[in-house]
Amino acid sequence: MVVEAEKRSSVSHLASVLESGQFAVAAELSPPRGVNLEAIAKGAQVLDGYVDAVNVTDNQAASVRMASIPVSALLTHYGIEPVTQMTCRDRNRRAIQADLLGAAALGIRNVCCMSGDTGRWGDHPMAKDVFDLDSTQLIRLVRNMVDQGCLDNGKIVTPAPHFFIGAVANPFAPPYDYRPYRLAKKIAAGARFVQTQLIYNVDRFRDYMAQIHAMGLHEKIYVLAGVGPFKSAAQAKYMATKVAGMDVPQSLVKRMAKTPKADQPEEGIRICCEIIDRVREIPGVAGLHIMAVHWSEAVPEIVTRAGLSSRPPRTRAVGASGAEGFIFPKRAPDEPIDHPRGAPEEP
Repeated sequence: MVVEAEKRSSVSHLASVLESGQFAVAAELSPPRGVNLEAIAKGAQVLDGYVDAVNVTDNQAASVRMASIPVSALLTHYGIEPVTQMTCRDRNRRAIQADLLGAAALGIRNVCCMSGDTGRWGDHPMAKDVFDLDSTQLIRLVRNMVDQGCLDNGKIVTPAPHFFIGAVANPFAPPYDYRPYRLAKKIAAGARFVQTQLIYNVDRFRDYMAQIHAMGLHEKIYVLAGVGPFKSAAQAKYMATKVAGMDVPQSLVKRMAKTPKADQPEEGIRICCEIIDRVREIPGVAGLHIMAVHWSEAVPEIVTRAGLSSRPPRTRAVGASGAEGFIFPKRAPDEPIDHPRGAPEEP
């Protein structure tokens, strides 16, 4: 794979793994609905050593959860490299750029840009969606911050943030022939890796990757194939009938339904591993993105069975300022907190 940015030093560990030609493994973590930090620590402990990076969702399914950036920052303190999701649904470009600068200052080096589910599906259907930008415009905005060191209004940012820029793709949403061209637009905007929708229809995904090859896109972006286990027959049926953009063959739904309830989690893991074996044979697949919805405990088992548990040693990404991530300052209990007032910024 030929990627122009490989000439530079890798901005993140995930970038390093992919640029070295090794098969990457990423997982996904859903932030808690409350402020339970123990849930984050537990997720980090479960995934540590089994994946190269952990994708932190951003108000997934348009429902309120702890924000992705602080959760990502916490993961870095547990030795986990995060991939921070950034959606267009809840922010205008001013808020997005402010969040990106904050993320870079906290040592976050991977950003996955997406539009986000429409709010009418979530837990606040009365809330107004923003969508000041679409996902391709967001990718271009991040690239300009990184490569040009400028904001969307052209003002210079010094030092510029460093990010490994990702996108998402859904090979299973019609019109199918259009999907590779949509990915091509995201590549032109600046995306360097892409995470796909969950793959259950492997034949459809193989056709998609054949188009990617025919267009030469596999030489310009790293494709992380989305896979994940069913935890129950009910979940398989729900994903097949209720989740937009999913393609779950009825043969898999029936297979889960025929499995005794107590054995369904094991059967779901077995199906996931079978899909992984088939997906890894498809040319152009550079890694996996394992999405075990609310079931992070299944990830180590899946990675082990797939023969991918020997992960490359983690590298430390050094940003433009030379900092190796954010370190929370320590303060004595009786030390007063100083709030200096600086000069106002220039307009």
